[in-house]
Amino acid sequence: MTVVNANSAEATRHRVQSAAAGVTSRYPSRVRALADPPPGSGLRPVLGDYGFPVLGHVMSSIADPLTFARRRYDRFGPVSWAGGVGFRVVQLMGPEALETAWINKDKAFSSTRGWAPVIGPFFHRGIMLLDFEEHRDHRRIMQHAFTRTALDGYLELMRPGIVKTVSGWPATTDFPFYTAVKHLLLEQASEVFVGARLGAESDRLSADFHDTVRGGQALIRADVPGGTWARGLRARARLERYFAEAIPARRAGDGADLFSMLCRVRTEEGDRFSDGDIVNHMIFLLMAAHDTSAIAVSMLVYELGRNIEWQNRLRDEALENTNDELTLRDLEAGYPLLDAAFKEILRMYAPAGTLFRQAIADTEVAGHFIPRRTQVAINVYASMRLSDWWPDPDRFNPGRFLDGADSKPVHRYAFAPFGGGVHKCLGQQFADMNVKLIMHHLLRRWDWRVRSDYEPLLIWGTGPTPADGLPISLRRRTRS
Repeated sequence: MTVVNANSAEATRHRVQSAAAGVTSRYPSRVRALADPPPGSGLRPVLGDYGFPVLGHVMSSIADPLTFARRRYDRFGPVSWAGGVGFRVVQLMGPEALETAWINKDKAFSSTRGWAPVIGPFFHRGIMLLDFEEHRDHRRIMQHAFTRTALDGYLELMRPGIVKTVSGWPATTDFPFYTAVKHLLLEQASEVFVGARLGAESDRLSADFHDTVRGGQALIRADVPGGTWARGLRARARLERYFAEAIPARRAGDGADLFSMLCRVRTEEGDRFSDGDIVNHMIFLLMAAHDTSAIAVSMLVYELGRNIEWQNRLRDEALENTNDELTLRDLEAGYPLLDAAFKEILRMYAPAGTLFRQAIADTEVAGHFIPRRTQVAINVYASMRLSDWWPDPDRFNPGRFLDGADSKPVHRYAFAPFGGGVHKCLGQQFADMNVKLIMHHLLRRWDWRVRSDYEPLLIWGTGPTPADGLPISLRRRTRS
């Protein structure tokens, strides 16, 4: 894995922090300390500014999140604050700051309280939103639904739909890839995670998943009839009814879908989920499964559409494997180039781009004082695009992750697209096999290009999301 020398990164960090220390004299009317550190603590205050009245920096951070985050980092260092619709939010960037929040060794950061004002009404009590002992206990039960045996079962369920859909896409010069793959993954989530039959039932579930996710991204966060927030709340209520009504039959059945697994799973001690737990976890997992994978696959297709040499190398790798009945083991061992390319996309376009916490006790991050009740945004996306840690960070270069790449000392959280600590994503292997299986069939059946002058308009969803559907020129290959 190619990264900048750790000593160089340390020097850059000191340069940034020194610049931030003098910022109050250059911007006396705007920059403020979030709070004064306790006397004698030796901690530095978190500096920042609110931005526009009421809205703060919300529009800037949504319209161009990478540029916004880099400017804050250059100006204030790895810990800064900014205003956003009535909140003061502390942004953490860089591996040292991320590690402190994720490891959370003094239990000063709450995931529940951090996510509550963001997506709480739509995904409350999902696994990512739980804290401490309760999170540990739920994770122990849930991990039984993500064993290798379970993953191989999901792979069997998802393969036919992927083959049928990818093979059936039209050859065209303006194919909206993000729109198409999101639809594929929504259908897959309905079938593989829920065990719903494709058709009216699946279409209704897909629409409700979509509206629930969109609800958590609404700017106008009020139950106004016809609004995005209101549609999300109604969709969430329908999903709750759907899952609650189906639980008894799933507990008694032998289905291999995730919903059935969660209904039946027990730990060796006999612990299992309540009906309410199953409903909450299913709604959250369905969002996490399809939304983040849609971003990852789409941005990989985009980069391969303008880096044709890499596309051809990955295609040669896929064509060498004539077996379309791939197992989890096959996908893990037989695709080193695709694995490297996928990791590079996760570095460049982290699908879970910002994670939230709230400080529930006074604490410190990277030498900065964080007072109790502070909302904290862990900026994973921009952290993995910092030149302090990644040379030429905006260039697509899967070679960084290939064996033999220059591997200088690097912080273990310089690359952390699935989070860290006890909240590290349980679905990492599922996402990995899902993306690789789609790409295997796409590479064998199609080649594609993007216009030489094209850059996708990225807006903020769970991560950097193509707002224009990601149009590509798709041409069917004569052999596969």
